[in-house]
Amino acid sequence: QVQLIESGGGLVQAGGSLRLSCGTSGRTVSDYTMGWFRQAPGKEREFVAAIARIVGYTYYADSVKGRFTISRDNAKNTVYLQMNSLKPEDTGLYYCAASTWSAPTGNSGNYNTWGQGTQVTVSS
Repeated sequence: QVQLIESGGGLVQAGGSLRLSCGTSGRTVSDYTMGWFRQAPGKEREFVAAIARIVGYTYYADSVKGRFTISRDNAKNTVYLQMNSLKPEDTGLYYCAASTWSAPTGNSGNYNTWGQGTQVTVSS
């Protein structure tokens, strides 16, 4: 079973950028549909972005469209989330997840493997 290890979180001012990384412990990243989710304190986990297995179609939540970009590096078996123009409301614990679905899905129930999360804090 694939194991996911996130990195790249931190503290940034509003308007700044961060890039999150998620490694798939040597398993072929393009075999999985990969997603990023986030959870703010006191709120439910919400979908951020996904990239489909094999063909790499992408799908974004409306709240991040145009600011965030999900991508993958097959040679490094890593998925990235480039976050630009960050806002305080982007603050949360960001999780990477893997699914065997063929389409990029925003339903957390379709993902069966999750990372531990990496904290992103955006100050105003």
